[in-house]
Amino acid sequence: MPFTLATWNINSVRLREPIVCKLLAEEGPDVLCLQECKSPVDKIPMEQFRELGYHHMIARGQKGYNGVAILSKLPIEDMGDQDFASLGHARHVAGRLENGVTIHNFYVPAGGDVPDRDVNEKFGQKLDYLTEMRDWFHAEAPEKAILVGDLNIAPREDDVWNHKQLLKIVSHTPIEVEHLTDVMDAGKWVDITRQDIPEGLLYSWWSYRAKDWDTADKGRRLDHVWATPDISNAGHGSRVLRAARGWEKPSDHAPVFASFDV
Repeated sequence: MPFTLATWNINSVRLREPIVCKLLAEEGPDVLCLQECKSPVDKIPMEQFRELGYHHMIARGQKGYNGVAILSKLPIEDMGDQDFASLGHARHVAGRLENGVTIHNFYVPAGGDVPDRDVNEKFGQKLDYLTEMRDWFHAEAPEKAILVGDLNIAPREDDVWNHKQLLKIVSHTPIEVEHLTDVMDAGKWVDITRQDIPEGLLYSWWSYRAKDWDTADKGRRLDHVWATPDISNAGHGSRVLRAARGWEKPSDHAPVFASFDV
């Protein structure tokens, strides 16, 4: 059953409902994973999404912060969630499609501004979250699975606009990259985006602080699509919908797509 999946940090699903609908109508992914929904589950505007063919949703939410949702044209079974680092945040939800593929949708903590856990509690929480992800996937040994989301780390030198300048900036520090690599290794995850686009600068996030984000192009690849080795060869067609960053009242993230012939 071939299907196309997209992941997008939407930065408030209710505020940005019009551009979610635009994406669903124009691009029509079979599955859309959203992060930072900033909404209780019962307040997510599902009526509009159903009108576009997305009759299935599994989600975890909270008022004003965090929140993850999987919208699907295809039937999907709720496979639960994990509260890594015991933060009490809605940062993970998993669903299983009828073809047996499990989709994990993650919103990893951003980590604050200072990359030092001794002076910045949020940075410590981020590292702890990633450590518990690693341990869970060591124990879980995922199979026939896809992991997507805003992982808030740009791991490669060509995932950021300037590697040297960002080495001490949260999201690209060596310790964060090391922790993310440990998560990948624990689940034997394959980076599908970079499998398809192995070389060159590639971003999915551009700060709101840049007056002309497109011209400045100081981006980072914070949003990821991974798959387990048993289905990684079925992944293809990866792309970042950069144009969405310029839509009306945009998120600071752009959607990332991949297709799977599973």
